[in-house]
Amino acid sequence: MNTKVNINVRVNGVNYERDVEPRTLLSDFLRHTLNLTGTHVGCEQGVCGACTIMVNGDSVRACLMLAAQTDGFDIQTVEGLGRVDQLNPLQEAFQTCHGLQCGFCTPGMLMTCTDMLNKYPLESDHEIREGLSGNLCRCTGYVHIVDAVKMAKRSHAALLAKGGSGSEDSGTVSETQAEEHTKETS
Repeated sequence: MNTKVNINVRVNGVNYERDVEPRTLLSDFLRHTLNLTGTHVGCEQGVCGACTIMVNGDSVRACLMLAAQTDGFDIQTVEGLGRVDQLNPLQEAFQTCHGLQCGFCTPGMLMTCTDMLNKYPLESDHEIREGLSGNLCRCTGYVHIVDAVKMAKRSHAALLAKGGSGSEDSGTVSETQAEEHTKETS
């Protein structure tokens, strides 16, 4: 008897058809079947946020979802945000603002921040911190992560002011933005 389930998913713009065990966690499917190891597994209980990804445009915990549940879904992992030679504006802002230290929480933070930037005005540090409250970081104290989100928000707003839709890659963090951040944190 075949106990596997056939799924068709689109991950980071690539279509995959795979047979999976019904109890395979989405995090394990991404890491072990598709070899997308940017999705980190921390608590395996949905508490730490390290495994956060985007499913059909919403941030979800990959450790709380079964791969079989994603048949027909569109998934984005941290590998889909940018490339090593072409970071997206949020990744650049994290780099410029020193929004990471050990890096374990960073993929989940980036995916949560991506969702927040797409959906919410984020008009105060409090709103950003509240949006990040489901992601644990033991290193940074969140100050630099909040700064990175604010910088990325300014990049996103600048793109919209130029007539972009905000859904495409919004370019890079400008030198002016990097200088402004340096002045703000000095």
